[in-house]
Amino acid sequence: MLLAQILAVAIFLIMFIFIVMDKIERHYVTIGCGFMTLVLVFGICMHSMEAVMTTLNVKSIFTLSFWYTGASAAEESSSGVNWATILFIAGMMVMVEGMAKAGFFRWLCMLLAKAVHYKPIPLFLVFMVMSAVLSMFIDSITVILFLAAVTIELAKLLKFDPIPMIISEIFCANLGGSATMCGDPPNIIIGTSLGYTFFDFLNNTGLIAGISLVVMILYFFLVYRKELITEEGMAMDTSKMPEPRSAIVNKKDFIISSIIFGVAVILLITHASTGFTVALIGALIGIVTLLAAGKEALRLLKKVDYKTLLFFIGLFIVVGGLEETGVLELIAEGIKKISGGDIRLVVIIIIVVSAVASAFIDNIPFAATMIPVIKALSVETGVPLNTLAWTLSIGTDIGGSATPIGASANVVGTSVSAKNGYPISWGKYCKTAAPATVIVIVISILVIFARYC
Repeated sequence: MLLAQILAVAIFLIMFIFIVMDKIERHYVTIGCGFMTLVLVFGICMHSMEAVMTTLNVKSIFTLSFWYTGASAAEESSSGVNWATILFIAGMMVMVEGMAKAGFFRWLCMLLAKAVHYKPIPLFLVFMVMSAVLSMFIDSITVILFLAAVTIELAKLLKFDPIPMIISEIFCANLGGSATMCGDPPNIIIGTSLGYTFFDFLNNTGLIAGISLVVMILYFFLVYRKELITEEGMAMDTSKMPEPRSAIVNKKDFIISSIIFGVAVILLITHASTGFTVALIGALIGIVTLLAAGKEALRLLKKVDYKTLLFFIGLFIVVGGLEETGVLELIAEGIKKISGGDIRLVVIIIIVVSAVASAFIDNIPFAATMIPVIKALSVETGVPLNTLAWTLSIGTDIGGSATPIGASANVVGTSVSAKNGYPISWGKYCKTAAPATVIVIVISILVIFARYC
């Protein structure tokens, strides 16, 4: 098993290095490393077909719980390829393409631009708040799919660089998602596993997210103020700007796409109580969009970003190698050994380790791995379980904001940007997002100390 663990870590590091170097398209990197994991780690080292099947996780698609869980069951898969996430993202991509075809995004961006008199600074601030608020109720992946598309449409219209706005939106989406149970997948796992509700999260992680959002709005404004002020000062003849309604080419398609989006929002907000999984919601929304598109359905399918979907599949397989070889469990056990009985030390260890780990590996399996650890820590040290739960939630949700691959919203947002001609390199992303993550983690530790320790 030691050789398998070494190989799994080595493959992950190789994948990470190649992604950072950005010389090869990242979906080729993750799929290649995923194949190496299946062959070298599971095949040659472990001789385990069971590990292969568990990581590929195909059989989960054919179970009832994949599509419907009931109001109280946990739906997230904690091992291998999370096909629910893949299907959900694919469905949302189809919906977004349908909305774009109907002119929804162009209409919205023109409406917002007109409301703030076409000034980049107010738009920058409004979009950050919108990203955080929407992510409290809708999966952050959907929010970024929507907002990134709007931002790029707006950038093309007003001739400004959308990258600062997209990076800020991604960070605020993850921050807003940490505030509630349905905002980010790790919160869904923690909430359903430990019996917490939407309002339990809102009263605890929501307070941390609210304080942090105010600080982050100021932070990102100061970081990008020179670019924003330069763009703000550019002369612009607003009298020549088209009216928002001119973006609506086909009123019927616009209404249908708006209704589909509204239904998607309602389903995502209520899925914890209805038992409809994100896989079912994504599939339904995608199918309905295609049916509504009629003859244009094939064109919508061709516009789906399949490279991002392949990237996720490869990434899940590589992380599955770390799971199946016990590497993530070793990390968890290490926390138990060095934490002792000091509640503040326990909090610091969990939040820092969770944040660092989630910056580089998918936070869904890490959150699932850590749940039994915090249960054991609560019993052994006497630290209240809810304190450890909120600490784990913030660590995994916010830590994922530090790098372009730390959270699903990051991957989707940077992919949408690159697809439209605005690539965001690791250096450009981490230069502002990594310090922002550190600031929020410090705020989180201080609030947790003040309220629970």
